[in-house]
This record gives sequence, C-alpha cells and structure tokens, in this order.
Amino acid sequence: MIYFSLQTPSIPTLEETQAVVQEVHQDLQQLKPNAILETIRSWTPGLLSFSYRLLYAAIIIIIGNRIAFYLRRFLKRTFDRMGMDLGLSKFLISLANAIAYAIVIFMALEKIGIPSTSIIALLGSATLAIGLSLQESLGNFAGGILILVMRPFGIHDYIVSEGVEGKVLNIGLVYTTLLTVDNRRITIPNGTLSNAVITNVTAQEKRRIDLTIGISYSSDLKKAKAILERIYREDPQILQDEPITVYVDQLADSSVILGSRGWAATEDYWAARWRIIEKTKLEFDDAGIEIPYNQMDVNIFQKTIDK
Repeated sequence: MIYFSLQTPSIPTLEETQAVVQEVHQDLQQLKPNAILETIRSWTPGLLSFSYRLLYAAIIIIIGNRIAFYLRRFLKRTFDRMGMDLGLSKFLISLANAIAYAIVIFMALEKIGIPSTSIIALLGSATLAIGLSLQESLGNFAGGILILVMRPFGIHDYIVSEGVEGKVLNIGLVYTTLLTVDNRRITIPNGTLSNAVITNVTAQEKRRIDLTIGISYSSDLKKAKAILERIYREDPQILQDEPITVYVDQLADSSVILGSRGWAATEDYWAARWRIIEKTKLEFDDAGIEIPYNQMDVNIFQKTIDK
C-alpha cells in the first residue's frame, strides 16, 4: 500500500515579514542618497563651468558699462570743443553708446555659450527688412546727418535752394524747416536739400550792394556818377571803410548803364538797398537826369484815294 505525502509550504510569521520589509527599506534608504550624490557629482563640472561663464559675462558687462560711460563723456567733451550742433551731438553720442552696449552684450552672450553669429544674422535680417521699407526716410536721415556734419548753413541763416528761400528755423535729422519773409513755414526733406545747390545768404557778416541804373545819352554822365557816389557816402548803413565804386557798366541801345557798389552789414542789406534805389530816383529827378524807359511811338498816316 502506497502512501503519498503532501508537504505544505510554511507561511512566514508576522515578525519575519516585518524583518524583510525593514531590510528592504534600509537598502532603499542607502541606495537613494547614493544615487542623488552620484547625480550631483556628475553635474558638478558642468555647473561650475556655467557659473564661471556667468561670472565672466557679468564682469564683461560691468567693465563694458564703465567703458561706455567714459566714452560718452569723452565724446561730449570733444563735440563741445568742436562746437557741433546739439542735435547731432546727442545723436552721435546715443549711436556710439548703442554700438558699445551691443558689442558688450555680444561678448557676454558668447562667453555664456550663445553664438553671437546667430544674433547678428537675426539682427541683420531685421535691419534689411526695415531698411527696404524705410528707404526714402533713411535717405532723408542720411541727408540730415550730412547737413549737421558739413554745416552748409545753421539755425537763423537765410538760405535759397531751388526756388525756395527763407530763414532756417530748425534742422532735424529728417526735415529742415524754413520761415519765409511772408511768415510761411516750409518743410524740406533733408535728402533733397543735401543734394541741392544751396545759397547761404547770411553766411558772411557783410554783403555788397550792386545796383545798375540806366540814364539817357543826353543826361550829364559825370553829374549822375557824382550823385550816386554821394548817396552811398551819405547812407548810414553803408560801410564807409569798404570801397565804394561808381562806374559805367555799358553803353546800351537806348541808355548809358551805370553801376554802383557798396558794402553793408548782412542784416542791413535789404533796408540799405531799398533806400538807395528810392533816393537815386528822387535825386535824379531833382537833377534833371532822365531815366529812360521803353516806349513806342505810333504814327497814323491817312491816305486819300482819288476817285
């Protein structure tokens, strides 16, 4: 007779289970700190390198800020000694300041690890797009820079350019504003003005008054010349230390053309000119000197026809 024996596995007791759990817990506690430490150790060289790069970038920014400050102060003193226009001076200082900070920022970003070539390419594309859309305005801007640098005229000068004339009220970076003698404001783009022929009437302290007047061939030539010279000599706004000249300019078809020259202060030019012209007419009338004018003689002839 055969007997089969079935052996039932033993069930661990509560104490044994708690012991196993405690052992596993201890192993996990030992494993977790070790893993964190290993991770931190692996990150340490990169963190230290990035910290050093941040420190170098901060040092570059600090030094660059000081250099930009001294550069602004140096440029301001230089422009003041040059007597440069205030608007142009501020613009150039701001431009130099922006360029200096851009260089500093690029150097700092490069030190951190961001390639400056990518930033330059992005800025270049944006600048090209803006330049194409504002081409005419940029031309006026460049013209304003040329006017402010070359200074063909200044504030309060009286200029004449391509049929437009007036006193300069303002020279901006894009437009120049004139005030005409009849109190109208004219705004001219600097791009147009910088490429035009400009006559600066008030650039010099004095101007020469040139007048020509015709007298008839029957009038006394020497007497007319003496009267013209006396008018110039007696005028209070004519500069007597400058040469005064009265001469025969030409022998025209119907008159003898006399020329006269004298100098006056620039601000007195028009008043002196108008006064001399008026006085010449009155003096010639009193002296019986004829000023000829174009005239036409019409003769009517009547012809009789015999029938």
